[in-house]
Amino acid sequence: MIGDLDVSGVFLPTLLVMMAFTYVLYLLVHGVLNRVHFYRLVWHRALFNVCLYAALLGAVDATCRSLML
Repeated sequence: MIGDLDVSGVFLPTLLVMMAFTYVLYLLVHGVLNRVHFYRLVWHRALFNVCLYAALLGAVDATCRSLML
């Protein structure tokens, strides 16, 4: 995560852009998990959702880092 992204003269941190992309990805995964009734198996739904978002953010970060090399 080096530098900022310039969007029409507004500098955005790369982490903010990755978090926004991860949130959209999280909404898609969350919808699929709801549709297949996966949350019946989860003990603490809110904690699972936070962990799911963190895991997705880590995956997006690792993908971005590998693409920059």
